[in-house]
Amino acid sequence: MSILVRAFAWLLAAAVTFATLGPPGLRPHSDLGQDGEHALAFILIGLAFGLAYRQRRLAVAVVSVILIGVLELMQFWAPGRHARLEDFLVDAGTACIGFALAAVADWVMTRFRTSSALTS
Repeated sequence: MSILVRAFAWLLAAAVTFATLGPPGLRPHSDLGQDGEHALAFILIGLAFGLAYRQRRLAVAVVSVILIGVLELMQFWAPGRHARLEDFLVDAGTACIGFALAAVADWVMTRFRTSSALTS
């Protein structure tokens, strides 16, 4: 299952990269607004990578924030795109929330497994 979670995380990262650097007309739009779309995308990124790389979650979170900054800076060279500090802050912050949610999910599952092992 770990390989599927990792594959999903990397496919999600590729999709977000395309949406960030690709032609603006091909970018999906929703009723959430720009910040809402960014928040949803990057909370999913943090959650997916947090579950995919459990043993190195903190290191992966740090690398993710750095790469989110690089991705934002790359928009300077992408036609029709613009780099904004607000986007970076939303993206990095919600990715970190996703990593925290992955840690909480792991903790809950560990507690659940432990308690069910004790009762059986």
